[in-house]
Amino acid sequence: MAQVSERVSGQQALLADVQARGAAANSPGAVRQPATGSVNRWVEIQADEYADAVVQSMAINGIDYLFFSSGSDIGFYQEATVKAHSLGRPAPRLLNILHENANLNGAIGYAMVSNRPVATAAHVEVGTLNYGGAIANAWADDVPILMTAGQPPLSYGRTRRGGRDQNVFWCQEHPDYGQIVRQFVKWDHVLNPMDNPGMVVTRGLQMALTPRQGPTYLVLPRDVMMLPLEGLRFPSLAQAGLPDAPAGDPDALRRAARLLVEARNPLVITRRAGRTAAGAAALQRLCELLALPVAEAPRKERMNLPTDHPLSESGPPIDQADVVFVVDNDTPWLPGIDDPSPDATLIWLAVDPIQSRFINYEYPATLTIAADPAGALTTIADEAEGMLSAGDRDRIADRFERCRTRARERRESLDRAAQAAAHQQPIAPKWLGYQLGQALDDNAIVLEDTVGNAVNVQNYFASRVPGSFFKNAGSSGGWGVAAGFGAKLAAPDKTVVVTTGDGFFLYSVPYAALWAGVKYKAPFLTVVFQNLAYSTGSTSLKTHYPEGYSIKNSDFEGGLIDPPPDCAKMAESVGAYGENVSDPAQVGPALQRALKVVHDGTPAVVAVRLPQLMVETQDRA
Repeated sequence: MAQVSERVSGQQALLADVQARGAAANSPGAVRQPATGSVNRWVEIQADEYADAVVQSMAINGIDYLFFSSGSDIGFYQEATVKAHSLGRPAPRLLNILHENANLNGAIGYAMVSNRPVATAAHVEVGTLNYGGAIANAWADDVPILMTAGQPPLSYGRTRRGGRDQNVFWCQEHPDYGQIVRQFVKWDHVLNPMDNPGMVVTRGLQMALTPRQGPTYLVLPRDVMMLPLEGLRFPSLAQAGLPDAPAGDPDALRRAARLLVEARNPLVITRRAGRTAAGAAALQRLCELLALPVAEAPRKERMNLPTDHPLSESGPPIDQADVVFVVDNDTPWLPGIDDPSPDATLIWLAVDPIQSRFINYEYPATLTIAADPAGALTTIADEAEGMLSAGDRDRIADRFERCRTRARERRESLDRAAQAAAHQQPIAPKWLGYQLGQALDDNAIVLEDTVGNAVNVQNYFASRVPGSFFKNAGSSGGWGVAAGFGAKLAAPDKTVVVTTGDGFFLYSVPYAALWAGVKYKAPFLTVVFQNLAYSTGSTSLKTHYPEGYSIKNSDFEGGLIDPPPDCAKMAESVGAYGENVSDPAQVGPALQRALKVVHDGTPAVVAVRLPQLMVETQDRA
């Protein structure tokens, strides 16, 4: 399978790949007629039953992996994929994942890093429910995932292959499987005997891949999937087509360029302009052209601008900016808490700049542009370059130098703070962040899944390369460990590192992802910021009840993870490497030991003991 470095993120590259796969499927011995480039000549495959058509359509349409969690209703997937591989027909590789939550979070990590579609399979309604909060993550992360689930057969016993033969099938029947997930998917469908199964898969993926991308949900009754076929014709994605992302109104882009050229104290706030390499490059070009400082910590979701760039985190406070340029960021500030100046000009750019998925959205805008960020930023830069006068260039050069100085001073201050914490016990989070940054190079991909310690990861890990940093946009914690497994599948030549708190580590069903990493030789490192508490039940509680009884009585029973589970032994129980660290002098060496284990082919977990939230001193951040 293609390496991630060979995969271009644009949809045209995906469609070209799909077209090539369709042509291969139409090769002699696999089809009834020769391949053709015409969009009106559909792919034609050999398929003996509906399940054969579904897995072949997945593979032809660009899906390399099917994240699978076993169930009596979805055994057809196992048979169909093994059969396809035995007969030389296209099919994704089936990956056995021990829990559906890890299944879907792993698929999210794969889709994020590869920029390609992926499929999952769960056991009836309970497996869908076990996807859990990962469903909300897939929705918020805008990833193209075809989620599937089995459904109990409706056929009377022995009247049809795959019919009812277990008592449990009656209690697994529900009037509307799609209702379970409908608030979090773009499309859902229950496959029925009248459907063309190959075309239904194409349609589900077409919906998932159309901007804004997002998950879709296909329900597959067992008796329908075992219906006989005598071959099948259906359109692939390359023939059905994918729409381009909006390019933006030319007048609006020109106006944005003028406002940015004339700005005296501008600020760019982004979270995922770097969703593609083209987006990161376009952002950097525009920012360097106009000396636009970029603010993104601690909630950035991609590598947007290199963290050691002079324009990174070197701008004014938001309330001092005269022009605020919001790029692919749904919540750039907290209304009523840290608002921009009421006199500021506010420019919003995203495929969906009004965030139509939200019920409430109380963010004002001077100029709203619905466009793909990569293309729009390039157009704005082209327009701005033609507007610049000699005076503009001098003013911009002065601002760039001021930003360079602030960035250098900020970096020096962060390094001093980390060094000052080098001997603190329990270990200071910033010391762990610093040591992690020292241990990693530009070949690393970091998947950040902490809450309060996100800033300590982002401050010290120098993400310079597009695709080197990812954070979950969703609100369901515990994404990171399984996403690390998926990321490693997508980028086998990269060093994949997950940073997580102990609360999210435990939420993540870690054994399932680590077991899969061992089984499928997809090693990654998980670093646990172990502060023995949930911030939601400790520091957040203090914020809302500063004089409450919990504070007076020092009673945080609902928020502490004490006594702490042994994270290292959890890793060892499934064949991964584990190490617990409590000595600050051992943080760096422990990370190096774990990285060596990972490079040698085994997943690793390093759990670092930090001050316990609300119990030990809080100035050891």
